[in-house]
Amino acid sequence: MMGGSGTRFGADVPKQFVEVEGKPTFSYLVEKYAELGFADYTVIVCHRKWVDFTDKWIADLGLEGFDYCVVPGGSSRSESVKNGLTKVAEMATDDDIVFIHDTTHPYVDAAHLGDLSSAAANFGGATMAECQYDTVYGMDPESKELVSVIPRQTVVTGASPEAFKFGLIWPIYKEMDEEHLELYTSAGALALAHDIKMKIVPTDLINLKITYRHDMDAFRELFHNYYF
Repeated sequence: MMGGSGTRFGADVPKQFVEVEGKPTFSYLVEKYAELGFADYTVIVCHRKWVDFTDKWIADLGLEGFDYCVVPGGSSRSESVKNGLTKVAEMATDDDIVFIHDTTHPYVDAAHLGDLSSAAANFGGATMAECQYDTVYGMDPESKELVSVIPRQTVVTGASPEAFKFGLIWPIYKEMDEEHLELYTSAGALALAHDIKMKIVPTDLINLKITYRHDMDAFRELFHNYYF
């Protein structure tokens, strides 16, 4: 998933195309998945103005045996997921497992991909997640005052990828219009709203999400000896 425009990031190009050591950020994820050979097929859902750029970059990487295509994203994240699943529907069976990885999470927890796939097969849906070990507070969004302590054992932050049985998640996206898709910030949120069980697979990696420029600065620092 890399269909966003990165308005909060504030760069001249969407954040997934910001270069780190001469290569766009997204290319490192593509290379890692290609190296692992975990997926049978990969669909890159890209900002529609950058489809040709993305396709050329991946072709120039020379990833032998990496089967993929690039499709344009939609006007919202959920619509972009739908566009990707529409392409997947051309080849997937109901029991196939589809992974959804957002490039704003610039890492691959290779050690737990098999666990995630198995969890999705058994429960219908699963997601990588980071457990919380600090004190977690509830906050009033207007006053910015703390209003409660939330038991940290009950809280996780969603990470990438999410995984689903294709036959469960695709019919939901297929039948839902754009207006309703915009209400959901993740495929996991949509799955829960439609009674698909979601299993947590804890990730050992720092769950960095590139939203603002300081997030990219953190990624640059962690790039060599941690994520890749």
